[in-house]
Amino acid sequence: MNNHEIDYTIFGEEMQYVEVELDPQESVIAEPGAFMMMQDDISMQTLFGDGSNQQNGLLGKLFNAGKRLLVGENLFMTAFTNQGAQKRTVSFASPYPGKIVPLDLSQLGGKVICQKDAFLCAAKGVSIGIEFQKKLGTGLFGGEGFIMEKIEGDGMAFLHASGFVKEIYLTPGETLKIDTGCIVGFTGAINYDIQFVGGIKNTLFGGEGLFFATLSGSGKVWIQSLPVSRLAARILSFGAFHRKEEGSILGGIGNILDGDGWK
Repeated sequence: MNNHEIDYTIFGEEMQYVEVELDPQESVIAEPGAFMMMQDDISMQTLFGDGSNQQNGLLGKLFNAGKRLLVGENLFMTAFTNQGAQKRTVSFASPYPGKIVPLDLSQLGGKVICQKDAFLCAAKGVSIGIEFQKKLGTGLFGGEGFIMEKIEGDGMAFLHASGFVKEIYLTPGETLKIDTGCIVGFTGAINYDIQFVGGIKNTLFGGEGLFFATLSGSGKVWIQSLPVSRLAARILSFGAFHRKEEGSILGGIGNILDGDGWK
């Protein structure tokens, strides 16, 4: 393997974290802010880019870091290395309720494409780059723009998703239609496109947008039940407007009882 070989355990149900076990001199890379805890003898080093072997020289590092800016990620990542003589562990937590998805890239064709904010951590040597959408319509109406994140290598990587996560295996000739925000990631052989919902009533009153994604080909797809953008929009809507009454009998009385009536 070209990437460091790490072992791991995922803890929790709705608020998960992953504990990575490192042999001496093994390393794992993570997004800033993902760190939760670690044992003694593990050192932290800030990297310009993802620390993969693809960064040769200053120009390569700048190019790699620039790609991370395009997908909305931080210029820097943090490498955690076991400097001791025994196995040590370091843990990383998901930033919102949901599930952590482990990816063994050696078993997935060496490449997974995911949403721009889905990456959590990976074995050192795994490359995190960008995947341009080749079709104009996909880029304009896909909800994720022209750019998605690309994870390549032969080691372990971990994504985080919101809500419940379902893993689906598509066979040749099979197509899956899905809300663009519900896509966590898919393997490199999957084709990603956009399809118009169709129908005047569906367009005006369906409430699901004008387009949905179509995934086809042969490979694995990971789907999340509650995109964090949808959750955030719902929370903002409650904060921007007066809440709905809790029933026709209580009405404003209920607001007074819980304190809203005194504001």
